[in-house]
Amino acid sequence: MKIRLILLSVLGMVLFGGCGHALPELPGFDAAAWRHDPYACRNQRQAQLPALQQHRELLYGTRADDIDALFGRPDEEELSEQTEKLYFYYLEPGTQCEPAHQRSSANKLVLRFGPLGTVTEVLYERAPVRH
Repeated sequence: MKIRLILLSVLGMVLFGGCGHALPELPGFDAAAWRHDPYACRNQRQAQLPALQQHRELLYGTRADDIDALFGRPDEEELSEQTEKLYFYYLEPGTQCEPAHQRSSANKLVLRFGPLGTVTEVLYERAPVRH
């Protein structure tokens, strides 16, 4: 009977706690300013990069819903055949700011989600310039 209880406890932890974690606050990161600058057309996201870079390790293992709550819906999204997805957030103004929002060569934050729906990589298309 004890073994059955232990197995049920472990299964519960895997099902409810093993699929990512809630995103803690990123100190110094103004999520509202980020979300209110879709496609980075107002160039407000640049000011958030130092805090984001300093605490980016906190993003690993975070669920997609929590990323959406923090950063807002991605500016662009890609799905791959291996049940992975990529979120793209522009970091600077570019041609994506034109009415059609066409993909731009402007720098982007790229978040890769693995098959469990949690962040597995936090990348930039180009390393942000430090001021």
